[in-house]
Amino acid sequence: MTQFIPTADLYDEHGDALHSCDTQFRQFGPKSRFQGEIVTVRSHEDNALLKKVVSEPGHGKVVVVDAGGSVHCAMMGDKMAQIAADNGWEGAVIFGAIRDADALGGIDLGVKALGTNPRKSHKHGAGETDVVVSFGGAVFTPGAYVVCDEDGVVVLPDSSPSPA
Repeated sequence: MTQFIPTADLYDEHGDALHSCDTQFRQFGPKSRFQGEIVTVRSHEDNALLKKVVSEPGHGKVVVVDAGGSVHCAMMGDKMAQIAADNGWEGAVIFGAIRDADALGGIDLGVKALGTNPRKSHKHGAGETDVVVSFGGAVFTPGAYVVCDEDGVVVLPDSSPSPA
């Protein structure tokens, strides 16, 4: 894995050229620092596409989910998080809710989300993958590089594969 550079240091280096997400996410799971190539999912209250994505190899990647900011139901729970971890995903940034928050503490995956809700999502497969998504004033482009830590979420301006 590439050397981790904290988001504050990246901001000091890149300034306003860096996409810094204003959304105040909560941290779930044991990995508070994670980074990687962006893979996107856009789906509202339906997590079937997300499950399909994290069921594929994800070494060096972070899935960014635009759930429209809905906390009506969970987009990820412990079972899906374990699938993602087993497939080598670095983490997930979810502009929506998760569930099984306590169980996520034992899964080697970084997870940032707006909050929690025990309600399951739909499983119809609605939505899109590998599309540009944006929230919190940041643009998440598939293939770009995202860095997440205790201070927030940033997307590198040049979409390089490394923050170094």
